[in-house]
Amino acid sequence: MAKESTKEGRMYMRVRNLCGFLGVILPWLALFSAGIAAHPNSEWWWSISATYYQSPALVGVLAPACLVLISYIGYNSWDNIVTSISGIFGLGIILFPCKVSWIPEGTPVGFFQIPIETSNIIHGACAGLFFLMIAINSLFLFTKSGEKITRSKKIRNRIYRICGWSMIGFEIALVLAKILGAPGFSVMLIEILLLHLFGFAWLVKGEAFRFLNDKEGELEDISVR
Repeated sequence: MAKESTKEGRMYMRVRNLCGFLGVILPWLALFSAGIAAHPNSEWWWSISATYYQSPALVGVLAPACLVLISYIGYNSWDNIVTSISGIFGLGIILFPCKVSWIPEGTPVGFFQIPIETSNIIHGACAGLFFLMIAINSLFLFTKSGEKITRSKKIRNRIYRICGWSMIGFEIALVLAKILGAPGFSVMLIEILLLHLFGFAWLVKGEAFRFLNDKEGELEDISVR
């Protein structure tokens, strides 16, 4: 039984690490693959979402990550609900593409072939809710602990909270950048940071960084979180 439990634990670590790895490589793979394609105009790299029209990388990486989130089984029902909703909103990002300057309004786009301006509204809502749910997961679910907590777990909890609050902060910055008409590339930079924070939190949860994992015989503090 212990052996099976160990195998199951390793499987969970692999799933978490896969999710984190996909989050980290997504922006760079999307940029690289779109970069070697024909460019419709100079704005092709202003957001990761815009690379949808030039390369299959966004769909090819985000779809598996979202399916991992939807099928992920956490410690309790809240884990399952939050990760599943995150995955559903993530799929919405690719099912409903964003609006870009080189495609005329009214053009049918995406899986459901709806007008691009309508698709853009749904896309923005899905992207915002995706990162919000991921931030909530990092802030309130990854940080859960029992009555006893190791020093390493305390450090990991700080990392989860930094990642979660930073994601919320960057989401606000993204909205402000669009409202204030910040340079187009600022959206891409913020998206890269958001995806790296998402990926890093999941890699930490998947114990990808050995120096952050609990040490054998590590003293435990009797406290909650």
